[in-house]
Amino acid sequence: MGWFENLLIVAGISLDLFANMECQGSLVAKVNKKHLTLICLIVGAWQLAALFVGYFFANLLLTKQHIANDFLVGELIAVIIFLGLGCRLIVKGIKNERIQEHLEMTLGYKRFIRMASLTSIYTVLAGIAFAFFGTDMRMILIMIVSFSIVFVISGMYVGYHYGFEAKGKAYFAGTFLLWAAGIDLIVRLVIQYR
Repeated sequence: MGWFENLLIVAGISLDLFANMECQGSLVAKVNKKHLTLICLIVGAWQLAALFVGYFFANLLLTKQHIANDFLVGELIAVIIFLGLGCRLIVKGIKNERIQEHLEMTLGYKRFIRMASLTSIYTVLAGIAFAFFGTDMRMILIMIVSFSIVFVISGMYVGYHYGFEAKGKAYFAGTFLLWAAGIDLIVRLVIQYR
């Protein structure tokens, strides 16, 4: 799997973070930069740990279950994971759950830890899929931290300025990116194993 597919996948799963942060940004009267920095650290560390856990778990599974001898099975599982993550995002986009916009003086850190833990489920699955494809972990770790920080900041400011109306579009964009990567990987597998 090349850097382009990695970029599509990491951006796709990070758009879920963007949508969540957009909702949080719509609740504040002013963005506190110190608070936002701490949120970036929390979410970035959580995403990093989740990716590592998924990658480690898949590598453990590969060595213990001897799936390493059948690369195609692992790669097909990885493609199914990416397409499934896209399906989950499109469901969230279609549901477009409304939030009650009301001014909150402080958002508190507990809600961001909860949000990071919920969105990290997708990152754990992506880590499993990356391991099945034998992707270079260092590149993915750098990408996930970078995208997490950028999408946390941009989501907060978009929500602050425009409300949470664009979150459905973020979910659909994430779906598109994950499905594009999944289809690209299917085409590569067909060409490779033909």
